[in-house]
Amino acid sequence: LSHTHTHTDTHRFVFTLFMSIILTFHVSRLLSEVLCDPLSDFNVWTSTRPLNNSAKGHAANESVVIAATRLDGRSFFWEQAPSAEGTVSGIVTLLATIQALYPVTQEAPPPHNIFFSFFQGEAFDYIGSSKMVYDMERNDFVIDLNNVHSMLEIGQVGLHRGRSLWMHSDPVSRQNKSVDTQVSAMMSRVQSAAAGLNLTVDQPSVSQPLPPSSFQRFLRVRGIPGLVLADHNTSFNNRYYESLYDDAENLNVTYPPDLSPDEQLVYETDAAKSLAEVATLVARSLYIQAGGEEKNLNNITADPKIVAQLLYGFLIQKNNSWFRSLLPPEVTKKGDNSILSSGPPQFYIGLGPRIHGPVHSVTRFVQYILANLTGTITNLTESQCQNPSEVNTENKDLFSYFWVSGPASVNSTGEPFCVRASVRLSKAVSPAFELLEYGSPNYSTWTESRWKSIRARIFLVASRELEMLTLGVGVAVLLLSLLVTYFISSKAELLFSSAREPPTTTY
Repeated sequence: LSHTHTHTDTHRFVFTLFMSIILTFHVSRLLSEVLCDPLSDFNVWTSTRPLNNSAKGHAANESVVIAATRLDGRSFFWEQAPSAEGTVSGIVTLLATIQALYPVTQEAPPPHNIFFSFFQGEAFDYIGSSKMVYDMERNDFVIDLNNVHSMLEIGQVGLHRGRSLWMHSDPVSRQNKSVDTQVSAMMSRVQSAAAGLNLTVDQPSVSQPLPPSSFQRFLRVRGIPGLVLADHNTSFNNRYYESLYDDAENLNVTYPPDLSPDEQLVYETDAAKSLAEVATLVARSLYIQAGGEEKNLNNITADPKIVAQLLYGFLIQKNNSWFRSLLPPEVTKKGDNSILSSGPPQFYIGLGPRIHGPVHSVTRFVQYILANLTGTITNLTESQCQNPSEVNTENKDLFSYFWVSGPASVNSTGEPFCVRASVRLSKAVSPAFELLEYGSPNYSTWTESRWKSIRARIFLVASRELEMLTLGVGVAVLLLSLLVTYFISSKAELLFSSAREPPTTTY
């Protein structure tokens, strides 16, 4: 191949080739020796109408409204991420939304299915939402992007300042007239759903980009009508965002000093009452957005007691009676060695993939809480619950089955039973690791290094007498060495001179 090229072109070719060689070397080294692991866990999702988990790609005759929030948080310190305002406010709001909305959608189902998703790894460049969108694009998920009607994301909704919520939209996608019309209609529905609530809902007065949100990953692929609901207009109200101090106190979750743990569990704090109103707003908005009739809105109200229990479990003490009743017996029996150790859960995504998640993962809590809020108690035995495909009347493609401990009585532990629910897990790992594109400009590549074991040897300290003896012997040996060296040096001619050679005879 012959062509003319400039000096600059030559350097560009050499630079590209060099970088390719370096990248190949590093990838080969990673394959031969694993130096780090990708951050990963699982997204949790469910829907008001069950979706066939064995069928991938476009779901025929399905149109879904996505309601989403993030599952994880982060801070400067490793595995110390309480994330009260940044994460827990959204998780609790969406769970309370499901509790308020689910019974009505079963009695008076709206035309559109409502798809609830809790994305894991969003604090690290949207790991969970990136993976779900990636799977949708490649027909490797239960729905694809053509099934998505619209999206409502719950951001930071702790209501730090007043009772105002703001609807954020994407100005770029709204340049499309059709999308703009749908977004405007969606805003009107949210505002109408706020009637009768002690909340005000508005939109920013000026055009501005979306706040950090999972919705952006969907918009990178397609202009989907959607909103991000948050308690700030132009900048975060949360001064401890992604900080160690974004804890229960920052969300104003406090209790009277004379309450027992079980009393604190059900105590309705001001934060619980506020988030219950936000959840009611979100539930009613989703129902109208999905095409439900407005006459049913009065039947949709979030329970402040459920919100109080969720706040206590996620911010104060995860090892409480309600959480224990929702989890499998083998988990509750392990005590402090299980995910039910003392204190609140930490929201750092950690490493995976592991179905049960790391010990501090919130993923499993949300999974079993969802099963409790949306599931049905069955008469299946433990073996049948773990192997529902052996029961002709059960459908493993539409439902998951959970063997849970059940509520404990005063004198005994709970009686376990089987719950059927359309709650699923899906992988939350950056697509860059599946594509082996470690320098990907589209997907994050967050990892944790593998630290080699640190070893040390311990030596006993000698007694004072032994130390002095050792020092004395050392000094004596040194002086003796100097004396011997001086003697040998002074007698060197005598000690090392050669014997006289006999005279040579010439013949």
